[in-house]
Amino acid sequence: MLKECIDGLNINPEGVYVDVTFGGGGHSRAILEHLKGGHLYAFDQDADAAKNAFDDERFTFIPQNFRYMKNFVQLYAGTKVDGILADLGVSSYQFDTPEKGFSTRFEGRLDMRMNQNAPVDAANVVNTYEVAALASVFSRYGELKNAMAIARDIEQAREAQPLETTTDLKNAVAAHLPKGMENKVLAQIFQALRIEVNNEMEVLETFLGQCAEVLKPGGRLVVMSYHSLEDRLVKNFMRSGNASGEIEKDFFGRQNTPYILITRKPIVPSDEEVTENGRARSAKLRIAELR
Repeated sequence: MLKECIDGLNINPEGVYVDVTFGGGGHSRAILEHLKGGHLYAFDQDADAAKNAFDDERFTFIPQNFRYMKNFVQLYAGTKVDGILADLGVSSYQFDTPEKGFSTRFEGRLDMRMNQNAPVDAANVVNTYEVAALASVFSRYGELKNAMAIARDIEQAREAQPLETTTDLKNAVAAHLPKGMENKVLAQIFQALRIEVNNEMEVLETFLGQCAEVLKPGGRLVVMSYHSLEDRLVKNFMRSGNASGEIEKDFFGRQNTPYILITRKPIVPSDEEVTENGRARSAKLRIAELR
């Protein structure tokens, strides 16, 4: 949904924009095509993403987690911005690099770190978490009803030998992969571990809490999410300005919300786009404008 993201930003050619999930640079490249005197700041904590940075005076690459967006935008831009774009989740490059361990399709080390300098990877989680803690990860972040049973089988498998690769993990949970549903359940298990390793929900909540302070009045917040946990948090912040989704009211009972919703329901990819890119199937795009 590249066009929908760019349209959602409603780009002012002289404006200042932030792409907090640079990745391969596709969205940033499209934003720069619309800028003349403006500037784009892009964030990515993955060292490999820095290789895709542009040599362009209108562009600044910031090799940081976007949970620090506010501080670095103030440092580099010194001003509020006209738009913020976030394309959440894992980039295609990360999924397609076996050694990063994100994909269920490849043999690779159980890593899943978006920042290779982070101290905890997926192997640490599956080999050191107590069963209850591991089950909580699968229940909260994978929304798996049989989370405890999966955690117990992982515990049993790691007692024989540590789980070091994606194949080790798949073998450990094989009993919980119903025929015809193998890929779906594995994706939920991998998603849960990835979210835990990268503190994704905490990072997203921190980022969303900063956006109203970073945007100018009339500035656009454009967020594309890929699973219900992310989408619910994005929806709540855009609706109410907080994680709970509860709308605060002033002394006179008037609603006190920071955003005007541009999309009351999320934009989803067309059938044609899903056919061309299966990963787009679960994407939901939400757009809001700061009052």
